[in-house]
Amino acid sequence: MSGMEIERKFLVRGDDYRRQARSSSHIRQGYISSGGRCTIRVRLRDDEAFLTIKGPSLDGGLSRYEFEKAITLEEGEHLMMLCEPGIIDKTRYLVSSGDHTFEVDEFHGDNEGLVVAEVELRSADEPFVKPSFIADEVTGIRKYYNSHLRCYPYSQWEKV
Repeated sequence: MSGMEIERKFLVRGDDYRRQARSSSHIRQGYISSGGRCTIRVRLRDDEAFLTIKGPSLDGGLSRYEFEKAITLEEGEHLMMLCEPGIIDKTRYLVSSGDHTFEVDEFHGDNEGLVVAEVELRSADEPFVKPSFIADEVTGIRKYYNSHLRCYPYSQWEKV
């Protein structure tokens, strides 16, 4: 899969997303490169693996180019050894809402307590139905990017 990715990101309140989810999966992901113009990510999802290259964020973080390729689990495990320090560990829940699917990421490890939902859109102004658990929008706020959480985990954020 490749092309322009348009998505909005939100904080999540409560845990109703678990009850509403049609499926869930365990994800571990690392970054081969995250400091330059593009990020190169390795993702292990249950018994699958993917190599993803993402371009710079556009439109205030709303869209960016993404190239993703399925690789073997063995290749993914080997590539994880090349990743920068800090692995993202999370459970992803898929929740249907209207014509869309929200991907709700419940983070573990150093990011325990953070739950974020994303919805992918066909256009920046496409309407969508927000599930009841959706809270504040955080689209384009860098500290919520997985590549940023790797270096600056949620557990180290100053809690207000």
